[in-house]
Amino acid sequence: MFLKISIPVVILATGIFYYAINPSTSAYTPKCPFHLLTGFHCPGCGSQRAIHEILHGNIWIGLQHNFLILFLIFIASYKAYTSYIKESPEKKTENLLQNKVAPWLILALVLGFWILRNIPLEPFQILAP
Repeated sequence: MFLKISIPVVILATGIFYYAINPSTSAYTPKCPFHLLTGFHCPGCGSQRAIHEILHGNIWIGLQHNFLILFLIFIASYKAYTSYIKESPEKKTENLLQNKVAPWLILALVLGFWILRNIPLEPFQILAP
C-alpha cells in the first residue's frame, strides 16, 4: 500500500522539480559522473534536460537530448498498464517484461545506444546530447 502511494508522489515531485528547474543552467541538478571522468556520454546523459524539455512541450528538443527517454517512457507506461491489469480480476494478460529474453533485449538496446552515441561520425552524432 505504501508503494502505491509513494511512487506516484515521487514521480509527481520529480516532475515538478524538473519543470521548474532547468538542468542546463542549474547547480541543483547532478552532473553525470561518468561524463565528468571519461568525457564519454553514458546512456543517461541528457535525460534531465530531456525531461525538462518534454515537460515544457518541446518534445523534439527533449528527444534530441536523449532518444532513449522515449524507450523509458514506453517501458514505464507498459509496466504501469500491466500493474493495473494485474489488479483487475476480469482481465489477465501476459507481462512481456517478465519474459526471459526481455532483460537481454533491453540490455542490448542500452549498450548499443551507449556505444553508438559516442562514435564521432556524422550519422551517430545525432545521438549525443
